[in-house]
Amino acid sequence: MSLAIETRQLSRYFNDFRAVNEINLSVERGTFYGFLGPNGAGKSTTIKMLTGLLAPSGGEMLVLGKNVSDPKEALEVKRHVGVIPENLSLFDNLTAREFLTFVGRMYLLPRDTVRTRSNELLELLGLDNEDKKLTLEYSHGMKKKLALAAALLPNPDLLFLDEPFEGVDAVTSRVIRDLLAGYVARGSTVFLTTHILEIVEKLCTHVGIIVRGCLVEQASMESIRQGLSLEDRFLQVAGGDEAVAPKISWLEGAAS
Repeated sequence: MSLAIETRQLSRYFNDFRAVNEINLSVERGTFYGFLGPNGAGKSTTIKMLTGLLAPSGGEMLVLGKNVSDPKEALEVKRHVGVIPENLSLFDNLTAREFLTFVGRMYLLPRDTVRTRSNELLELLGLDNEDKKLTLEYSHGMKKKLALAAALLPNPDLLFLDEPFEGVDAVTSRVIRDLLAGYVARGSTVFLTTHILEIVEKLCTHVGIIVRGCLVEQASMESIRQGLSLEDRFLQVAGGDEAVAPKISWLEGAAS
């Protein structure tokens, strides 16, 4: 079994707070892995460590078979990885095409390759008529689409996607889902965090669930669900099925 991501006792502390607590991830190459958890569970912190944006407090992590904590190996890993981070890292005073050109140069891609891929991605994501606008003028959904285009531009072996569907319209969401499904079908790997469980259930082959910094379950989609919907199973594992909605007296009576 060849792993795209492997961690051993991976941890990240912020003073006395354990954001990620000794998790052991095993993500096989060629899988669509959904990394789920409530708000504040440690999902984005984990992605930041795996992509070299945040140093771990302890443990080991291998991405595409290389040690991300080693600067030389980390640089090689980054040549084969695409990322949509939690906070979109765009340049406000560049157009979409200028931004993709910058990304292509960072990956040392030939100019003709960058031009061809940029044209295809902008058209596919519905940004081809908006490419003369500065990203400062883009809506949140448009920025998400541009961030996805930048992540896909180098044709990476591994994609880290932190809430890629947030703020994206239904038509574009379908385009992105089909694009990612084809990307995995060719043998690449996607590591996805999202709160939209319907998308996870449709796309993902494997799921990991993190709660309060601890990886509480990790298995194939079929094994995780145990005959239930993913939402019901997630609520069981994360403890949400026991939650009781608080009552608000002024919302319980008839509207005045």
